[in-house]
Amino acid sequence: MPQVVRPRIGALTGPPPTAPLPHRFRSLADREAVEVLHRAARVLVASLPALTDRLVEALYAQEPGYRAAIESDRAEVWQEVHHSLRHNVGSLIQPREFRESAHRTSRWIGEIRAEQGVPLDAVLHAFRMGGAMVWQDLVDETARRDPDDVRLLVHVAADVWNFVDEHCGIVADAYRQAERRLTWRRENRQRLMVAALLDGTARIADLADAAAMLGLPEQGRYAVLAVATAPRGPGSAARPALTLPAAPEVVVLWHPGQDAEFAILPLAGAPGELSELAAALDVPPGARAGIGSAVEGLAALGDARRLAETALRACPASGGTVLLDEHLPDALVVSSPALAGALADRVLGPLDPADRDVIVETLTAWLDADGSAQRAGARLYCHRNTVLNRLRRFEQLTGRCLTRPRDAVEVSLALAGRRLLGG
Repeated sequence: MPQVVRPRIGALTGPPPTAPLPHRFRSLADREAVEVLHRAARVLVASLPALTDRLVEALYAQEPGYRAAIESDRAEVWQEVHHSLRHNVGSLIQPREFRESAHRTSRWIGEIRAEQGVPLDAVLHAFRMGGAMVWQDLVDETARRDPDDVRLLVHVAADVWNFVDEHCGIVADAYRQAERRLTWRRENRQRLMVAALLDGTARIADLADAAAMLGLPEQGRYAVLAVATAPRGPGSAARPALTLPAAPEVVVLWHPGQDAEFAILPLAGAPGELSELAAALDVPPGARAGIGSAVEGLAALGDARRLAETALRACPASGGTVLLDEHLPDALVVSSPALAGALADRVLGPLDPADRDVIVETLTAWLDADGSAQRAGARLYCHRNTVLNRLRRFEQLTGRCLTRPRDAVEVSLALAGRRLLGG
């Protein structure tokens, strides 16, 4: 007769049923079958230490997910298994008295195994292995005492398996809840660490932990990207598509700021790496992006963020990408708006308001054309002589000479201030 029930034990290693689990133990057999079950269960309660030893050995041999935990602290795993068996076998005898404590034990096991990182499949397999071992011991004990009574256990088999499946459901639910809490804590801790690095408030003593948590080298080379997006409609991208040319497999860490979003960019140190990244950056229409200069080490990310913010301020209001290393004069202007405004007023203030915009446009085109009146005229759709006349008028009104290096620098910075700061 024991062979009749062994195939049912093998079925326990399959996935749990999807049907609703019962909320309490209910026997479908008559009083005599229940008494047979209770007699066998009482024998199991008396021999729980030996049953616990066997189950721990079986877990070590058959479930790789538990092997590391058993090797690390066998006594702790033994106590956990013994506690679970005591409450669950007790529930077969006194379901009302043991039901809540058995549920609490199963929830506790689900939570602690999630915290230890034991896979959920391994935890559920362990519960089913325990259920199979308990059932086989019930059958063997009944067969030893009175082989004819084994047939009665068949009538309560469904209730025993439903009980096992119920606790698998409890374990799985507790495991997933604990996993969500752990994920939230991990993500929140990572968020706080990234914020501290970008603010420059991270402690030197915490940098090694930060590097391990974020998967970044403590002494690596980094830059920071700052992105300010324009108001966007539903479905539009909030962040630009970003792939690091030298390390496409590296995950870019983003952090929201008050006026912009920031990304930590691990760099490989290749020549022109930042220029290549800026060129490949897919910025949404109307968004502005600024890439700061490279810095050395996680400890310097606060400086890298400030450099990225400076690059962002140097970005045109219409949008686009500014690489700080290629726009240092503009960065000087936006770094000191008051001085830049004073310079613009000093250099451009003497111009007649009636033709100020025309002269400013001509000066800008001439400087962009490297001082070529011919190319500036082509950009402005006018004759080169018209360009030269406007430049002479500027010199007459302001008393500056565009061929004098000092005056040319001041004019260039004044134009940048007017363009970037308004006015």
